[in-house]
Amino acid sequence: MPNWSTYLTPGQSERQLGLFCLGVGEQENRPGATPERALGCHALVWIKEGRGHLLHGPDRQLFEVQAPAMLWLYPGVLHGYRPATRWRQAWTLFSGPATAALTSLGHLDVTEPVRRYTDPRPVDRAFTRLLRVSTTHNAVQTVAALYDLLAQTAPPPDDDVAAQLAGLACRPLSVDGYAAELGLSVKQLREAVRRTTGSTPQELVLTTRLNTAKALLAEEDLPVGAVARRVGYDDPAYFTRLFTARVGLSPRAFRRSGSISARISSF
Repeated sequence: MPNWSTYLTPGQSERQLGLFCLGVGEQENRPGATPERALGCHALVWIKEGRGHLLHGPDRQLFEVQAPAMLWLYPGVLHGYRPATRWRQAWTLFSGPATAALTSLGHLDVTEPVRRYTDPRPVDRAFTRLLRVSTTHNAVQTVAALYDLLAQTAPPPDDDVAAQLAGLACRPLSVDGYAAELGLSVKQLREAVRRTTGSTPQELVLTTRLNTAKALLAEEDLPVGAVARRVGYDDPAYFTRLFTARVGLSPRAFRRSGSISARISSF
């Protein structure tokens, strides 16, 4: 595999996409320690072949690396490679304001710099696609490929706790009640939802209720009070205030502007 690299300088329009690629490449590392350094951006390094260690963090902790594995490198965090055999690797550099959201959602976790995958094929395909499209100078395709790679490399969900909670969200329960329904402690529920969604159980319940209310308002001819009760609120006035504050439109205004029937009738 010949070593090659392409570095990218995103323009203002590309930066407004929220996530942008700064470089990609493939290379081989021979056995032996590489110089230690800290990057000014995020990086993913896909170890296709080889074994060794990653030196990571201010305490210079060594993490075992056994291909296939992904190395996650973070801005300002010291790292160095310690291949015990030849490493064949692909890499990408990226940055952008979206990295803050990806961190809160658990995709970028500085405490887990090495990840392995039961089935590495989806990750390998996603990385191969990113390497290919990043040389086409198509910013949208490159960002899409980068997001796909991050999605493929995301940690597995915690037994679908967030999905199970969303299924219960329109029942008028407290957080304690939701936890009891799922057979969890409140602490376990909060930690599982945070790791999967980056938010709290209360926020997940609220957004699920609002999303359900939007669908009912847009697609069914129900009074606002009936919609409120369907999504767990006995007080239509409270529901209307909450919906308006979070959506920016009252339920009736959303129905006029957001429903399928309203859009069709406007043509």
